[in-house]
Amino acid sequence: MADAHDSRPQQTADQGATIVTLAARLQTETTGRNGEPPGLDAALDRDLGFDSLTRMEFYTRVERACGVTLTDQALASVETLRDLLRLVGRSEVAARPPTETLSKHFPEEAADTETPAIPTNAATLTDVLLWHGRRHPQRTHILLLEENQAITYGSLLDGGLRLAAGLRAAGLTAGEAVALMLPTGRSYFESYCGTLLAGCVPVPLYPPVRTAQIGEHFRRHRHILANARARLLITIPEAKNFARLLKAQTSGLDRVATPEELQTLPPMAQPVPAWPQDTALLQYTSGSTGNPKGVILSHLNLLANIRAMGAASGVTPADVFVSWLPLYHDMGLIGAWLGSLYFGFRLALLSPFAFLRRPVRWLKAIDEQRATLTAAPNFGYELCCRKIGDDELAGLDLSSLRHAFNGAEPVRPATIALFAERFASHGFSPRAMTPVYGLAESSVGLSFPPMDRGPLVDRIDRLRFQQTGEAQPAAASCADPLLVPSCGRPLAGHQVRVVDSRDRELPERHEGHLQFRGPSATSGYLRSQEQTAALFHGDWLDSGDLAYMAGDEIFVTGRVKDLIIRAGRNIPPHELEETVSEVDGVRRGCVAVFGTPDALGGTERLVVVAESRETNPERRKQIQSAVHQAVTDAIGAPADEVRIVAPHTVPKTSSGKIRRAACRKAYEDNTLERPGRAPWLQLARLALAGIAPGLKRRRREAAALLYNVACWTLFYLLAPPTWILVMLLPTASLRWRAARTTARLLVRLSGTPLLVRGLEHLPRGRPLVVVANHQSYLDAIVLAAALPLEGSYVAKAELADRFFTRTALSRLGVQFVDRFENARGPVEVERLARLASTSFFFFPEGTFRRMPGLLPFYMGAFMVAARAGLEVVPVAIRGTRSMLRSGSWFMRRGTVQVTVCPPITPEGNDWPAALSLRQATRNAIVTLCGEPDLTAFDPPHPT
Repeated sequence: MADAHDSRPQQTADQGATIVTLAARLQTETTGRNGEPPGLDAALDRDLGFDSLTRMEFYTRVERACGVTLTDQALASVETLRDLLRLVGRSEVAARPPTETLSKHFPEEAADTETPAIPTNAATLTDVLLWHGRRHPQRTHILLLEENQAITYGSLLDGGLRLAAGLRAAGLTAGEAVALMLPTGRSYFESYCGTLLAGCVPVPLYPPVRTAQIGEHFRRHRHILANARARLLITIPEAKNFARLLKAQTSGLDRVATPEELQTLPPMAQPVPAWPQDTALLQYTSGSTGNPKGVILSHLNLLANIRAMGAASGVTPADVFVSWLPLYHDMGLIGAWLGSLYFGFRLALLSPFAFLRRPVRWLKAIDEQRATLTAAPNFGYELCCRKIGDDELAGLDLSSLRHAFNGAEPVRPATIALFAERFASHGFSPRAMTPVYGLAESSVGLSFPPMDRGPLVDRIDRLRFQQTGEAQPAAASCADPLLVPSCGRPLAGHQVRVVDSRDRELPERHEGHLQFRGPSATSGYLRSQEQTAALFHGDWLDSGDLAYMAGDEIFVTGRVKDLIIRAGRNIPPHELEETVSEVDGVRRGCVAVFGTPDALGGTERLVVVAESRETNPERRKQIQSAVHQAVTDAIGAPADEVRIVAPHTVPKTSSGKIRRAACRKAYEDNTLERPGRAPWLQLARLALAGIAPGLKRRRREAAALLYNVACWTLFYLLAPPTWILVMLLPTASLRWRAARTTARLLVRLSGTPLLVRGLEHLPRGRPLVVVANHQSYLDAIVLAAALPLEGSYVAKAELADRFFTRTALSRLGVQFVDRFENARGPVEVERLARLASTSFFFFPEGTFRRMPGLLPFYMGAFMVAARAGLEVVPVAIRGTRSMLRSGSWFMRRGTVQVTVCPPITPEGNDWPAALSLRQATRNAIVTLCGEPDLTAFDPPHPT
């Protein structure tokens, strides 16, 4: 035992030396220079210049050299060589290098006894989940390949209902936003479903992984949370500290919780009903051209897009989809997961980190699962071509693939050709490569190519296109044509057009602004009227992209905001970025090309910012010259300026897109290469910055508490004298006047604005039946203060159980009744009808809930009106629910509106007349109360 203990420090020292040697060797390979070996405290990104892909290569070499297996989750927290050494020291020694084969041994599921079907009549995603969860709960829906775990439709529904119960218990109501900052895993799916089942709106966020970028993550997330007005943030325990910093600086974010903390209650018995027009997703754009914008997507939008994409691709429940795409991005969330949820095909998942670490895992998962569908941005296919060795492909079979969707960023014809050539011997059909086009504003997809057609690449005259915008086919002898891949044809039910700057449609093969419309299109950006107005051109939406049409095919050529106009030529930046990326010494995919105003020349200066790991000044000059030459060869003129910068200087979005606008701003502000702050300093600054917002939050909370105390103090000061007056005053009219005076004092002294409309509709001098919706215990006080009318409230018998309540209410003429929908109903109706010399006040819902919505009406009020021949006056109340919610005695500030509708005369004294009165009354109230009609929902049942 002593020998083993003594050998531990030596083993750690040996492992440390191995890690340092491997890091130095890889740094030499990537920078082309020899330097001093790094210390163990060297940061992988800041000191060694290792980007995400280089880190993955480094981890693989360390595993092989040290004979250990390192988990992806653990590696995500590594920032320095010492962090990696600690991780290696804790890992179990492996007998051989970790295998790339993913386990196929998942829990057995019950065999289907019927042909899989699709919920074609579903109107919402909630309907879809309930349909699958009830029809075949044991069928496997998702395979989490790294965890060797299966998720069935039944377990997903159960987990979602338990989380929905937790959200309701936490005070969330229908329509409120819930942010999901979760990695790929069971908790993500249950949280998303639970949010929908609770009637709330999911807002996906990407979990911050690298502490070196904590400041950028924080700014983006804070903007999103503030714009969405998220009440609650669901995250993993490891991210709770980051989430608490967000909470401290985000007004309205009340709570941070893990999925496990929200799933402690029994499942919700019934989900909150959803309308097709309700928001089912707030998808925030990547922010490549500015702050992220919240794209509002309804159930109707998402289902229309999923159905159209499925029809274009020939999807069936027999398909299998393998994906590593992140679930905070629309391609992974909607295209992969929600598509599989609707069509009922199996979804096998890897995490994005697992793919980046070893791209071969994706291809082997396709083979093992016999996947028919997969998807990735262009860089994913390129990574497979460049990073997977031939020795890793032994036995690989990709012949099962029907569609390898390629989208979310510009599709490179060179990548298409290279991938097809590289993997043809492994069964990959060139026709399986499927370039597609879409955008968040169209849910995700807008155009798909015909099935089994394969990629279509247009060869056009480069110079003519840049000078005139005409995409004319290049001659066969043209040595340098511009290659533009087709993104297919508009999805069924959707339309596109290409227009000039005045929205005039252009002829074929003329570049212009791409606009679209269809059932997948968003209604706009959340709380951004100016940006929404810019998005819509009549009933057409502006994609922000440039494109031309040839036949019915769409050819996307670039972003409008990124287009560089120089000396009368239109220069698409992404093409130049690809050209510069090929220069020796430039980091591939880390180049930004943009235009900046030239005050002297009256045109734009062309600026190229390229990352390089090279630090030698002479070598940098050589790279700069080579970039100038590459640009000259591509467009016939050199760039105005080429800046060679350090790794991680060019800003990118969470999905890896170049943020050209941010790069241009940093260039113009001369902050491109300002050294980044250390992670601990970023965290400290964020914590300090949260002090002032935290104090403001505490001040608001204290003010709310004081208001609550003041309101209840006011109530208990006024209640005793009012009770005494009601008991002593001799006539009903005087007693009503005292009660109305107290109600108005409560409203006025509490500072509650009370807006009353339609009093001219209130008949005077004859008895009526006043029917109002019920939102809160405040409703009776509000009606007394708002309406100059005396009469009898009809209240549930339970209020007569207490002496002080019973005696005072009886003196005010309140009629205590059992609920009308029981055996005593007819007796109570006849009794009240005989008292028709007075007016009645009814709350026909009988009760109220925390959740907004007009509940079903009991028939009693309308039977009394029909039998007694009394007019019904509908009254709509708004605002009291938010002031005093069901299940809470905490008073909040608010504005109350009371709207009196024209009276409705009964057309008889029988049951049909009462039914007609009820329907007319509901129609009047539901249009004015500001809440949905809950009787309009018909939750789906298993068939």
